[in-house]
Amino acid sequence: MATEFKAIDPTELTDNVFKIMDSDWMLVTAGTMGSFNTMTASWGAMGILWGKRIAVCFIRPVRYTYEFIERHSVFTLSFYDEGFRDALNLCGSMSGRDGDKAKAAGLTPVAASNGSVCFGEARLVLECRKIYTHDLDPKRFLDPAIEGNYPKKDYHRMFVGEITACLRRA
Repeated sequence: MATEFKAIDPTELTDNVFKIMDSDWMLVTAGTMGSFNTMTASWGAMGILWGKRIAVCFIRPVRYTYEFIERHSVFTLSFYDEGFRDALNLCGSMSGRDGDKAKAAGLTPVAASNGSVCFGEARLVLECRKIYTHDLDPKRFLDPAIEGNYPKKDYHRMFVGEITACLRRA
């Protein structure tokens, strides 16, 4: 496990955004070293908005991480090598309300420079500052098939974060 990260400019990223935000999955983490939660996510986006480099994640209000990202102004997105698929599966299926899922997944919490938390095993970390939120509204879905993602009507909240640091495992 490496806990040393090298700061890079986000323009130096060579990752395929479609791959890392979908098939590679990521951990969305909010809170502080004293109290945080993380969850696995496979929906997201990166780009430029309002002249800022941004990352977007989506969290359902029923998720425990939602409480943390709502309370804090910063969060992290952490990306992993394929060898961590089991850890990401656990973080996506176990609630932090029920126990320490980072410990159960074998992940090492590390204080991020923005005051949030990331994990030493990550190969790439985006530190983000929340700049916008929006609740998805089913009345605005232009493709009726989208509604199929919400059988429980538990629509996501979108969190747009300005990327304040981009860290690659050293």
